[in-house]
Amino acid sequence: MTADFDATRAMFDLPEGVIYLDGNSLGPLPRGAAEKLRACAEDEWGKMLITAWNRAGWMDKPRALGDRIGRLIGAEPGTVVLGDTLSIKVYQALASAAELRPGRKVILSDTGNFPSDLYMADGLVRTLGAGYELRTVAPEAVEDAITPDLAVLMLTEVDYRTGRKHDMRRLIARAHAAGALVVWDLAHSAGAIEVDLAGSDADFAVGCTYKYLNSGPGGPAFIYVAPRLAAQVRPALSGWLGHEAPFAFDLDYRPGAGIERMRVGTPPILQMAALEASMDIWDRVDMADVRARSVALCEAFLTAVEAACPALALASPRDPESRGSQVSFRHPEGYAIMQALIAQGVIGDFRAPDILRFGFTPLYTSMEDVTGAVAILKRIMDDALWDRPEFKTRAKVT
Repeated sequence: MTADFDATRAMFDLPEGVIYLDGNSLGPLPRGAAEKLRACAEDEWGKMLITAWNRAGWMDKPRALGDRIGRLIGAEPGTVVLGDTLSIKVYQALASAAELRPGRKVILSDTGNFPSDLYMADGLVRTLGAGYELRTVAPEAVEDAITPDLAVLMLTEVDYRTGRKHDMRRLIARAHAAGALVVWDLAHSAGAIEVDLAGSDADFAVGCTYKYLNSGPGGPAFIYVAPRLAAQVRPALSGWLGHEAPFAFDLDYRPGAGIERMRVGTPPILQMAALEASMDIWDRVDMADVRARSVALCEAFLTAVEAACPALALASPRDPESRGSQVSFRHPEGYAIMQALIAQGVIGDFRAPDILRFGFTPLYTSMEDVTGAVAILKRIMDDALWDRPEFKTRAKVT
């Protein structure tokens, strides 16, 4: 391992006395982000005004940042672009993939998928009508459910609740053998585990940047299209920045070249400035080192919690090769336990109905964080410190 994780930790603005194990939901603030935002707001927006689209290179940022993210997910140069939200990118990829398989009307996903992805698929199916179907099966049953009538397989690689990980390479091969295309959601993969889109012969992939990639709340999403498909896809959301010549203002849509056609609306420039600060940190590390450190952190936490807190039941796969960069436990009072932890300075999160979820992000999570978090969790469980009314009142965000 060559990455200096002490150095990368120092590049984040982490609150004193807090153990942050929720970077799989929202990454913390990179120390360089405030200056990037200030410069973008004051020096570019403030002084250059609209000329900053050219002078500050705003129009090129979605592709430039896309290539930097592409390195982390095994994508070929020029195949990733940023902009819009993850739900929009899911819809784009899914609609484009479905159109490439005329005559087939089944979209397959699993019941462990992130609900928003299923909502978008359901909306697309209802819009298409004419016999289109969203079919869901248990995660373990996905491979056997890949049948010759399948148009698109849509999966989130790492389950947001348990961290269970699909075998990307195997499922792509199985889907392709059946004549189907595959859309991957990398929301809990990008920056968390090693991903090899090109080597796995992936078709489409999407993901967000505000979790492991630390672009801040509401940060832009990204989309990947394999080079062999990029000239064929027709974006269902044919926005003006996906046009071949956006500033010609033609009334007829002509898709841009390659991945450019998957752009939709005006990119969020301030949010991209924050993402640039995070990518300056990511540029210092290799994903193989990140993954090795992640496994070590997760294994240490899992082992220690099982020894110290027998009332918590492991919800994640025990085999590190079968999970992402998080460890989840079940308990009927999971929400109250997590609130008690947060009150003691250990921030994880809760996922219904009973999941305590802990994310491990090597860029800033240390073994000392693991030890400290387990000690506090043990005290909360031993002394039933969670059993207080204020910890049982549900907030809007859990």
